[in-house]
Amino acid sequence: MGDLLQRALPVDRLVVAIDPGKVQNRVWLSTDAAGLVVEPLTLSVLRPGLEELAGLIDRYAGSPPPLIAIEATGALHRVWTQELARRFPDTVRLFAPSQTAAARTQLGSRRFKTDDRDCAALTYLARQGHGRPVRPAEQDAQDALLTAVRFRRGLLIERKAAQQRLHDQVHGLCPGLSAPAEHGRKLELTSIAGQSVLDCLIALGGRAATARSLQARARGRLSTTDAQYWSARWKTCLPPPADVAVRVQRLARSTARWRQLNEDLTQVETDMTRLLALTDGQVLTTLPGVAGLRAACFSAFTLPVARFPTAEHLYSATGLAPARYESSTVRKRGGISRQGLPEHRDALMAIAWGLSQHCPPFIDREEQLRSRKMSPIQVRVSLARHACRLLFRMLTTQEPFDEQRYRRARHQVGR
Repeated sequence: MGDLLQRALPVDRLVVAIDPGKVQNRVWLSTDAAGLVVEPLTLSVLRPGLEELAGLIDRYAGSPPPLIAIEATGALHRVWTQELARRFPDTVRLFAPSQTAAARTQLGSRRFKTDDRDCAALTYLARQGHGRPVRPAEQDAQDALLTAVRFRRGLLIERKAAQQRLHDQVHGLCPGLSAPAEHGRKLELTSIAGQSVLDCLIALGGRAATARSLQARARGRLSTTDAQYWSARWKTCLPPPADVAVRVQRLARSTARWRQLNEDLTQVETDMTRLLALTDGQVLTTLPGVAGLRAACFSAFTLPVARFPTAEHLYSATGLAPARYESSTVRKRGGISRQGLPEHRDALMAIAWGLSQHCPPFIDREEQLRSRKMSPIQVRVSLARHACRLLFRMLTTQEPFDEQRYRRARHQVGR
């Protein structure tokens, strides 16, 4: 089936064009010889709609297998894509919205977007043999990894808010205990001392704890010096407010939620490492400073890498490429475009930072950039571009990182 890509289809082959929606999908079934075999359909995104479409495909497909063209519109297309790829293997092709818009231009209807015009554009592209093939196993692994990465990002946002709320609650019960570093030593709630302080606040109802109490409730090894320091600092704080009992109950519930978020994060990060091993992104873990989590976050939004013709296309998709404007003789170049997904951009920047800390070629490159008086963010963006080229190459060839070979390749192209 792969040899049909970039080739015109036979005139009798059935093409099924699907424009996904939130509640209903618009569907065209057509052949080049007979045109539309049925009138355009509006089918439910639920099981009955999919069953009706499968029945129509079985009825009109004939001897050559059908070709199913779906516009890739985020989460809207995934469920139907996975199920159709399972029922009709090697027949599903995905098209980016930009491809659909370009095809509408060729058909003379770019400015007039409708579901039927999108289906006509998808049919036009499929007839020419374009599209990215979808395989069930590959799609399932990619979707599972993407779901885990997005779930982890949401948990991180929730944990940050929960941790800020805990600091506020501790400050309300013991003003000055959870103070900034200017007051002395900063209380890190994620540390053993911070966890012990939280437990003592809840158990003792806001009263100052002794060093012995802090050590008894520590979730790890808490030195006597640290325990004595926090006990002495606690005793210098102002007394708790009158509604201390209610505030302690709220603190107990907030602490339980925060700890549950930490447990959920640990579990989802374990799942991400396991799912990454099922994808082509596992090769990125051979890079110094790029462990499973960073590789998983970048791979989730990059794979399959065949979507991007070159490394520059991938770099542009992250939104870090400079914005450009050209009109006649006017050429302007602005800051980064910020197009694409912020998660994709953050993942590439995190990998660039890891490489700048642990990979010798990137460490040398960072020193060169800083010697040019570039700002830290400019250095990070420049390193991200070099990292993007390297990541694209590794995902395409599936070859592990070789520092000497990378240095030779950079020297040959003068980068």
